[in-house]
Amino acid sequence: MLKRYDFLIVGTGLYGAVFADQMTATGKKCLVIDKRPHIAGNVYTNDVAGIHVHQYGPHVFHTNDKQVWDYVNRFTTFNRFTLGTIANYKGELYSLPFSMYTFNKMWGVTTPEEAQMKIAEQRKAFGISEPKNLEEQAISLVGTDIYKKLVKGYTEKQWGRDCKDLPSFIIKRLPVRFTYDNNYFNALYQGIPVGGYTKLVENMLSGIEVRLNCDYLEHKAELDGLAEKVVYTGPIDAYFGYKLGYLEYRSVRFETEVLNKASFQGNAIVNYTDRETPYTRIIEHKWFEFGKDGNGNDLPKTVISREYSAEWKPGDEPYYPVNDEKNGKLYAKYKALAESEPNILFGGRLGEYKYYDMDQVIRAALDACSKA
Repeated sequence: MLKRYDFLIVGTGLYGAVFADQMTATGKKCLVIDKRPHIAGNVYTNDVAGIHVHQYGPHVFHTNDKQVWDYVNRFTTFNRFTLGTIANYKGELYSLPFSMYTFNKMWGVTTPEEAQMKIAEQRKAFGISEPKNLEEQAISLVGTDIYKKLVKGYTEKQWGRDCKDLPSFIIKRLPVRFTYDNNYFNALYQGIPVGGYTKLVENMLSGIEVRLNCDYLEHKAELDGLAEKVVYTGPIDAYFGYKLGYLEYRSVRFETEVLNKASFQGNAIVNYTDRETPYTRIIEHKWFEFGKDGNGNDLPKTVISREYSAEWKPGDEPYYPVNDEKNGKLYAKYKALAESEPNILFGGRLGEYKYYDMDQVIRAALDACSKA
C-alpha cells in the first residue's frame, strides 16, 4: 500500500525540526508529531508578562560550528547575549565559569601563576595522580576550596549522587580559565533567538504538517502505516517497552512566579552551590534579552524560576541521561536492538541517550539528513 508520507518524525524538538526542514527541502513529504501540546521540545519558550520564559530550563545557543550557526540564522536573528553565571555559596558570590575573578575572590590571588600554584598545592595535598571520579577531577582542576564551596553541593543536588560516584568527565564541561574572562562558553557564536526559541522552531517547521497531542507509542501501528520511514527522538528504552530495563535520567521541576519588580537578582542565572538550599539555581528570564521587550523598552515585571533536580521515574520528563558505566552497558544493548529495526532512525538526546548541546543536536540531525 502506498504510504502518505516519506517520513514520520516523532518529536518537534531541534532534531526533529531540522530533519523535517532538510528532508522537505529535498522534496520529501514529512509528518511531524509530538505528544506535548506545543512544538519545540525542551527549548520551548512561553510568553509570560511579555517575557520569553524558558519553560524547561535555560537554553543559551553557543557553537564554534559555522555551518550550524549559518543554518539557524536562516530562521531567526540572534541577540548578542553572553552567559556569565553567578555562584551563591551561603551569601558569598563567585564568578562562574572558574576564572581569575573566582580565584581572586576565593584566595586573594591576582595573577594566573599564583592561582595555579594554589591549585597545585591543594591537588598535591589531596594525593591525586590520575583522577578516577568527579571529586578527584574537580580538585585536580580547581583545588579543594573551590570544590567544597562551588562544586560538591551543587553537583550532588543535580545528580543525586556523591561526587565520588560520578564519572570525571561531567566536570570537564565547565571551563577553567586563568584569565579575567567571565564568558561561560568558549564559543565563537553565541546568543538567544530574538522572539524566543519557539519562534525559531516554528520557522523551521513552516509549511510542514505538524500534529500535537499525538503520542506515538500509544498509536504506533497506525502511525507507522502512514510513512515509509520513521525518525524517533523519544526515549530509546520506552520505544522497546523497557524490556531490557530502565535507563536512568535526572529530571527537573520548576517553580515559576511573576514578580512586580523590575529585577530580582540582576543576572539570568544564579547557582546555589550549598547542599542545604533545596534548589540548584534561580533563572531570571528577562536578562536573556537584556530586560527589554522586543521594542527596546524596559520591562516593569520579572519572571523567576527555581530549579529542582530529582531522580527520574516513569511519568516524569527525562532531562539528563546518567552516562555512567552501568547505563552505558544497558544503552549498548538497546542500541543493538535499534540497529535491527527496519526503516527507523533513532536520534537526539533521548533517542541516543546522550548529553547534547543544542548545536550538537543540530549537527547530528544535519549529518543524518545527508545519509537519509
